[in-house]
Amino acid sequence: MLTDALDELDFGILHLLQEDARHTSPVDMQELLPVSDTTIRNRIEKLEEREIIEGYVPLIDYEKSGFPLRIKFICTAPVKERETLAEEALELHNVVDVEELLSARENIRILVVTNHSEDLHDVTERISDLGLTIEREGLVRRIHRRPFNHFGEHMVSKK
Repeated sequence: MLTDALDELDFGILHLLQEDARHTSPVDMQELLPVSDTTIRNRIEKLEEREIIEGYVPLIDYEKSGFPLRIKFICTAPVKERETLAEEALELHNVVDVEELLSARENIRILVVTNHSEDLHDVTERISDLGLTIEREGLVRRIHRRPFNHFGEHMVSKK
């Protein structure tokens, strides 16, 4: 979908949105970027139209919201069925994230959240029933995230 390359300003906007899209308005961004808030709004619109920005998803603390168990399943899907099985896995109750990897083994990662072990047993069976082989699973302690630093970090003036 990329018809023309992103410029430094686009990367700067993406960097700021990755840091905190919820609390960073175009007015806030104009203080950190060398353009007006109107220009920033127009750029964000274009990034959305080009589907470079696909949406705005909140980061939820599942433990604080009553779902203290987060389990990562590492699965293997037949390569020809990988995409379909990943999409089907995402529809399962308690599944919040599915990653497809370009490998022959351990090519699907599924993140499950729940508040008790009975749900965990059920979702384990449902994952297996899809035709995925569960290679291993582990309790997630913490997920660390940060903005991709090549997205215009150098464009942003720090006050």
